[in-house]
Amino acid sequence: MASQSHDGSRPPSPALPQQPQHPREQWGSKNEFLLSCIGYCVGLGNVWRFPYLCYRNGGGVFLIPYFIMLFFTGMPLFLMELSLGQYGSAGPITVWKCCPLLKGIGIGMLCVSTLVCLYYNVIIAWTFYYLGSSFQSPLPWSCDAPANAPLCVIYTIERVLGVVNSHGLQDPGPVRWELALCLLAAWVIIFLCMLKGIRSSGKVVYVTATFPYFVLIVLIIRGATLEGSLQGVAFYLTPVWDRLANAQVWNDAASQIFYSLGIGVGGLLSMASYNKFDNNVIRDTLVITIGNCGTSFFAGFAIFSILGHMAWRKGVPVEQVADTGPGLAFVAYPEALALLPGSVFWSILFFLMLFMLGVDTLFGNMEGITTAVLDEFPQLRVNMKHKILFLALLCFGFYLMGLLLVTDGGIYWFTLIDSFSTSFGLIIITLFMCVNQFCQDIVDMICLCPPWCTKLLLYFKACWVFCTPFLLLFILTYIFLEMYRTSLHYGTYVYPLWGKALGVCIGVVCCIQIPIWATVAICKESGTLKDRFQKAIRPLNSWRVNNLNISTQEPRVEPERIEGPFTVTLTEMDFTGIAWESSEA
Repeated sequence: MASQSHDGSRPPSPALPQQPQHPREQWGSKNEFLLSCIGYCVGLGNVWRFPYLCYRNGGGVFLIPYFIMLFFTGMPLFLMELSLGQYGSAGPITVWKCCPLLKGIGIGMLCVSTLVCLYYNVIIAWTFYYLGSSFQSPLPWSCDAPANAPLCVIYTIERVLGVVNSHGLQDPGPVRWELALCLLAAWVIIFLCMLKGIRSSGKVVYVTATFPYFVLIVLIIRGATLEGSLQGVAFYLTPVWDRLANAQVWNDAASQIFYSLGIGVGGLLSMASYNKFDNNVIRDTLVITIGNCGTSFFAGFAIFSILGHMAWRKGVPVEQVADTGPGLAFVAYPEALALLPGSVFWSILFFLMLFMLGVDTLFGNMEGITTAVLDEFPQLRVNMKHKILFLALLCFGFYLMGLLLVTDGGIYWFTLIDSFSTSFGLIIITLFMCVNQFCQDIVDMICLCPPWCTKLLLYFKACWVFCTPFLLLFILTYIFLEMYRTSLHYGTYVYPLWGKALGVCIGVVCCIQIPIWATVAICKESGTLKDRFQKAIRPLNSWRVNNLNISTQEPRVEPERIEGPFTVTLTEMDFTGIAWESSEA
């Protein structure tokens, strides 16, 4: 960087060589962006996590804290992330040219996204395995066939996961080759779908984002015709009003909002960065968030109508056949499907739906990682061979790391990463995103901003300043208390203290990036501590580079901020349109 005089002024900067400006990709149509975001948000958690949380936390009563958390934390943070990406036309790291002091937020997002990608594709590998096993009659987990009776209960635990051969974290055991092949196939599919960036993934989502809705409708119709289905639906929705006084219910509602909307991971920000500058981001926020939460509620009917039928067939209460997380998707529900006539068809349809849901979500997470790297190293965008090589190495690296999760004891490592990767670290990252000086920039983006958008922005600003930070602090406090009071476990296995400490370290690595990179940004500035801080929070000129996407507007620059920390990749826009002040050293 150019040297500075003792009074902080900068000497004349030599003219920069002209470099070709390569236009940034944009979505082929508005539908591609909406479907990509809906596919990213509507994931496996909508099918196996929300229905379980709903019945565990008071049935229909759970919808009250759920929608409160949606309106006061989910929507405001969702809008913030979409707006940052669209306005800055950059990924999770480069977008923080708007405030270099907070670049650690982008690095933290990258850490969270990496951890999520690591374990999420293992779920897709399980789905592949079950999908392949569904082409058998009778189904291998069916208890109706006498030959399969010894296997139906322990199919997932022994045949798929091999948990009985492991004693815990310290004993992962050998890699299960069947799952290793399924994991390889899953990463190959992800690589091929993302080969051309949003030009390829934007077309794939027309199938992967819409097919699950078709399957859910079919399953609901089929479930409604079964004996005992109303018993399952009643169990799903019957309100237990006393549960509202339990803090666990409110924490579960907030965690489900974060889990399903994918806030703070960088995927939303990256996908929005390929939008046109004047896209109505407020309307998109309303459509996607309400659509996502509606899907969660809708999926509960498909799940519990068929679980109700299974409980009726077995003559037991519904709570004895209901399960949570992977257990619901890979144990309880497949067993229920095996009881239906034409069980092979229903099983294939269900696991094909799970595959589509998983792939869509992984697209968003991978897009967050690739966009961040490509923005920091723009030469990779120009050279297609280098881009393909980078993507191939990235997918292969994830595959190698994921092999630990498909060993005999892989489920223990899976649970550890799942529990802590999106825990307190993610909450702290989103807490730092609650800035309140962005409303005018959103109005600038929406050229013909309808009056309702302007009024709604006042609500979002109030959330960013008061409501959202308060609720996030409540959630953060509750998480820390629960971490201190309870132990982590999978089934009957209780994690050792060193295992729980390792999980805490995973969360710390994600959020500690914020103070580290803030310190770097301040140290690389000059002057007093106050001067350094003020310089580190000023946006760079290229923060507004996306204005060039509008042919009717002139690009704007801000002469107050020229030089950025050395950790930020500068472009020609950071040096053009500026009248440099000369001074004597």
